[in-house]
Amino acid sequence: MSFQAYLDAIEKQTGKTPRELIDLARERGYGETTKSADIVIWLKEDFDLGRGHAMALVQVIKKGPVISDKHVGSEGAHRDETNVLYLDGIAARSREAATADRRP
Repeated sequence: MSFQAYLDAIEKQTGKTPRELIDLARERGYGETTKSADIVIWLKEDFDLGRGHAMALVQVIKKGPVISDKHVGSEGAHRDETNVLYLDGIAARSREAATADRRP
C-alpha cells in the first residue's frame, strides 16, 4: 500500500482528512518531539486506527507531508506518485484533478 493510500484509508475510516487529524494532533500538543507511541495510543482510542495506519499518520504529524523518494515512480504495492502527500482529502484531490484535466 502506498503512503497516500494509507492516508486515504484513514480518511475513509475516520471521516476526517489527514489535515484535520493533524490539526487535532496539534491541538493536543503533538508534534515532532512527541513520542510516536503517544500518538498511536490517541489514534487507537479516539479513531480505532490500527498501528500501521496510525504510524503513517505519525510520520506526517512529526515530519510533514514530504516523504522519501524511495518509492516514487517505482513499481509495486508501495509506489507513490510524488514525494509530497496530499493532506486535504480525497474529494478535494479529485476536484483538483478534474480541474487540471480541463485546462488548455
